[in-house]
Amino acid sequence: MVISIALLILCLALVVGIPVPFAFFASVVYLIFAQGYEPSFLLPYGFSQMSTTVLLAIPLFIMAGGIMEKGRIAGKLIDLVEVFVGKVKGGLGAVAVVSCAVFGSITGSAAATLTCIGTIILPRLKEAGYSRGYASALISNSSVLGMLIPPSAIMILYAWIGGQSVLASFLATVVPGIILLTLLIIINTVYAKKNNNIQQQQESIDFNMFAKSLGKKTYSATPALALPLLVLGGIYGGIMTPTEAAGIAVLYAVPVGFFIYRGLDLKSFKQILIETATTTGVIMVMLYAVMILSRLYVMEDLPGQITSFLFSISENKYALLILINLFMVIIGMLMDDVSAVLLSTPVLLPVVTNLGVDPIHFAAIVAVNLGMGNITPPTAPLLYLGGRIGKTPINEMLKPTMIMILFAWLPTLILTTYLPEIVLYLPNLILGK
Repeated sequence: MVISIALLILCLALVVGIPVPFAFFASVVYLIFAQGYEPSFLLPYGFSQMSTTVLLAIPLFIMAGGIMEKGRIAGKLIDLVEVFVGKVKGGLGAVAVVSCAVFGSITGSAAATLTCIGTIILPRLKEAGYSRGYASALISNSSVLGMLIPPSAIMILYAWIGGQSVLASFLATVVPGIILLTLLIIINTVYAKKNNNIQQQQESIDFNMFAKSLGKKTYSATPALALPLLVLGGIYGGIMTPTEAAGIAVLYAVPVGFFIYRGLDLKSFKQILIETATTTGVIMVMLYAVMILSRLYVMEDLPGQITSFLFSISENKYALLILINLFMVIIGMLMDDVSAVLLSTPVLLPVVTNLGVDPIHFAAIVAVNLGMGNITPPTAPLLYLGGRIGKTPINEMLKPTMIMILFAWLPTLILTTYLPEIVLYLPNLILGK
């Protein structure tokens, strides 16, 4: 009963808009006083759990994303992607989707991806004839690729909280990310063919012009292109840990932004540092509260209670996975991706493990569910952010968003949940079973 009230306090605090760190602490304080736990035991435990270099990757990736945005690095990557598909009808929409995947592979954040890529490419989409509702919905849905295409900030948090391999968690989301990217491009292609307002910029391909444009854009984008290659190559080549790769990304991006693309100046760099520090501070306070809360969950046997409740409904593993997916989508609708993974991982990971689900498989399930929750009405935090960036009323974004949920997100979620082989293929291939 006590643990149920603690969860209710947490959920109500989030629903009424209390800042997420305070909502977590409210639940912690209630449990401490209701059950008589000793604060002198719990408070040092939270600090000890946070003493890890893994968490340094989060502020470093946030900083790298800010430098890419303000240093014009992301814009050069978009220009290069546009050379390949941007000149055919609907190609610019595909450029938007792929650009979100590329940018997300560096920052690991859906919100950062949406803010940066949306600001750059939304005006281009509207100029090319895309409706503002569809364009904003496409960018909002594609931004979630930042949560799936590694390195992903939420997968770092998942691995840390769940005691799993960070690299294995990264690899688990690659195939779901590629599936989602492909389906979004297909939906965009169908939309473009049916919409006569979208410009077809090029009737046929002039290979001489293509080669000239490709050479020029590749030369211009080479310093920018080296950044994702450096980060991903270092991580998957076993040369660098995610934290080291994040540090290298910052060290590389700073001179590129200042001296090559000249998008950075001292004022904008100072603003990036302030934004990084602010975001990191909020995340770390949440992490501290979650560490204490997860310890209390274990001591109160919350995972065992949830498992017993689920088995009282059904003993079918696949039916129970539907309930778990539904719960995570709702969590994703109510809060941002970081808060959602901090809440769902310590509660649900022991539960799904009892169901026989591999923890690395569950990493991909968490990422897809929370990503879909972030763009699912009525709350949809990323959808509202996309609307603000695109200056678009949310009602104009609802229809295209529901189409993308139905024909891109749900198929990706079903495949991720019920075909663990596609999720575990890369972790098994690269890291061994």
